[in-house]
Amino acid sequence: MTPSSADPAEPGPLAPGLYIVATPIGNLGDLSPRAAAVLAGAAVIAAEDTRVTAKLLAHIGARVPMTPYHDHNADAVRPGLVARAASEAVALVSDAGTPLISDPGYKLVRDARAAGVTVVTIPGPCAAIAALTLAGLPPDRFLFLGFLPAKAGARDAAIAEVAGVRATLVLYESGPRAAATLAALAARLGDRPAAVAREISKRFEETAGGTLTALAARYAEAPPRGEVVLVVGPPAGAAMSAADLDDALRAALARQKLSAAVAEVSAALGLPRSAVYARALALRDGGAGA
Repeated sequence: MTPSSADPAEPGPLAPGLYIVATPIGNLGDLSPRAAAVLAGAAVIAAEDTRVTAKLLAHIGARVPMTPYHDHNADAVRPGLVARAASEAVALVSDAGTPLISDPGYKLVRDARAAGVTVVTIPGPCAAIAALTLAGLPPDRFLFLGFLPAKAGARDAAIAEVAGVRATLVLYESGPRAAATLAALAARLGDRPAAVAREISKRFEETAGGTLTALAARYAEAPPRGEVVLVVGPPAGAAMSAADLDDALRAALARQKLSAAVAEVSAALGLPRSAVYARALALRDGGAGA
């Protein structure tokens, strides 16, 4: 995408609306000038933890009213924020990174849009994307899983659901649970290549690579502090050829109607349904030589 040449800061008073503001995941220098200007100019900031956001405001020398917005109070607070955003600039931040990415906020955006409130995003840091750039694993297709369930049974079921997805997997985990999750991933997915990124953008940033089993052993001996990002490579042979797709489609089309065949092959191979549908049409209309 071609960047705009517009001034990165918001000129003059902020127009009414809901502003989704990405904040640093570690290094405060990663706060963009535009994000700083929006935070300083907002009428109120909806913050996951006001104590954390207060430190960020002190860093930019701004004093702005804040209101807590988190999983425990979101339903009660949301209507008032939407109403306020209709006439004032309301900024939404999480403790770190991009709001809504494993953090509260999507229902606020949904309700604001439904009410006709302008929603503006102020892009910036995101731990999942940062870890993907550090891992050295295929980034062209990836699936973000957020946090897996804490209970072993539910966690294993969630992993089993994505075992056949032909994409790199990105997930968040707490340091003390990292080793157990890595071992569970290895048991369900096979010993795929993986990486663990921690302290991203901070002084002791580290990205450890290896197999899932090796990384599980490493962090069982020395559990990392805080939260980490796990990046898991796609299944072996994920770079499927066009001939492989055609073979799968021909077999499915021989047994069922086109729509059902497309759904089956798309799910089985982890490919976009639109691409599979287009190829299925070509095979059906053009015959075996398509």
